[in-house]
Amino acid sequence: MNDNAGGAHAFHPAPEGPHADDVIVGLDAGTSVIKAVAFDRQGRELAKTQCENRLETRPDGGVEQSLPGTWEAARATLQRLFAEHPALAPRLAAIAVTGQGDGTWMIDAEGRPVGNALLWLDSRASDIVSHWRATRTGPEAYRRTGTGLNQSIQSGQLSWLERHEPERVAAAATIFHCKDWLYFCLTGDRATDPAEALWTYGDFRSGDYSDEVLEAFGLARHRERLPRILDGSREHGALSAEVAREIGVAEGTPVVLAPVDMLATGLGAGVYEPGRRVACSIIGTTGAHLCVREDPRDIVLSNQSCYTMPGVAPDTWVQLCSNMAATLNLEWFIKGLNAMLEALGEAPLTAEGLLPRLDAALATTEPGRVVYHPFICANGERGPFFNPRARAQFLGLSTEVNHLHMARAIYEGVAFAARDCYHALEAHPEELRLTGGAAQSRTLCTILASVMGVPVRTLTRGETGAAGAAMVASLCLGHHRDLAEACRTWVTPFLAEECMAPDPALQNLYERLFGVYRRSHTNSDGFWRHLERVTAER
Repeated sequence: MNDNAGGAHAFHPAPEGPHADDVIVGLDAGTSVIKAVAFDRQGRELAKTQCENRLETRPDGGVEQSLPGTWEAARATLQRLFAEHPALAPRLAAIAVTGQGDGTWMIDAEGRPVGNALLWLDSRASDIVSHWRATRTGPEAYRRTGTGLNQSIQSGQLSWLERHEPERVAAAATIFHCKDWLYFCLTGDRATDPAEALWTYGDFRSGDYSDEVLEAFGLARHRERLPRILDGSREHGALSAEVAREIGVAEGTPVVLAPVDMLATGLGAGVYEPGRRVACSIIGTTGAHLCVREDPRDIVLSNQSCYTMPGVAPDTWVQLCSNMAATLNLEWFIKGLNAMLEALGEAPLTAEGLLPRLDAALATTEPGRVVYHPFICANGERGPFFNPRARAQFLGLSTEVNHLHMARAIYEGVAFAARDCYHALEAHPEELRLTGGAAQSRTLCTILASVMGVPVRTLTRGETGAAGAAMVASLCLGHHRDLAEACRTWVTPFLAEECMAPDPALQNLYERLFGVYRRSHTNSDGFWRHLERVTAER
């Protein structure tokens, strides 16, 4: 695979005609699933394919993914899309790439992978990050990046690799992220988007890498290994001849490096709407909570729990606070129930139709019987606080509590975690846009609206990450004057007409329970430390 010496190209207007270059494909590389979604110029979904992507979990807390395997899954997803829908290829205007954030993906000078990628789920850098946060390094880096250090971010992982696998780091010519690797595979260009570049090693004010941040981490010698920063809303690459043949489209098709998945999803879900105080929550396996800042003085720099990204619109920023586990908590709960049923020789719960049935049952289940902390992820929590020892827990169990109360408490805990993140963001939205798998749950929407005290609006489309990436490509191709106009085409028509309003009685109850939720997890660190010591001795 050869580097594309030409790099990127300035945007150009799309050809005229009813079906001339009117299809944009969003390639969204999640941790476990890679999707390719085709959209027309109005943002309407035309077709979709997906392939699974495999990850490897290690006993020492490592979570890794194969670079060749990820590219193979992405290529197969694109091949299937154009093979199953051959009419799309002649109409293709661009491919836009987004993907999972954080982690460490490395290639050598010839473009060959240097070992597996360390994913955002990898916890092996936790001790390094904990030390940085407790010394001057964490606060000083935060003042420039606007992003709090946690176990997911590349700086800590790169430092861990230097200590434990220095030969891998020495062999790397480029150190970047998941979507950047796929963009390289498609174009031969080594680049990264402004969001991930700046929150990892940059200065959100200057819009470039920061020598001071790299020095603080002790990583300044790797400056030349960092890819150039490419704004996908302004320039694009060209699809290589080899990949074009493999997936069945034209060589040189524009390829847009879209923002990292959390920002792409937020854009696709409507986090940007000038003149209104809206926010966006992405509640899937993890929880991500975003709001727009139109004045740099509003960027929260008083804690170390936020991510700060330049917005696609000029002179805007998006701040994010992300908790490690959202629907993962419910998946754990149901998996545990099934393990017990199978041990007893009973039939397990089936996934088909389970969410609607559970929603109906929980809608009539008494609220607030117990409090649940949704810290089920094995590598702890990253937002709105950092603690690799954090563990999930139910508070208030008694013989009067049943499993439906516990399931509802999980929904409530996920909503409390969202409010906790918005508290760290100092955000006070007038409306919350909700996307991700949990947006299908009316019960969760009602709970979230009542916990937040604001209306919750979902979208009529599901693939908001791919849509946000494709919208950025549409902007790059000159289809819109600015991001606001692009959103009026790609987002506004897909906002659900119905808004889920807070339930006054629930809002009153949850206001009181939220205080219990915050105080109890704040006071749990000592117990978590002791638990870690005891379990380590087993």
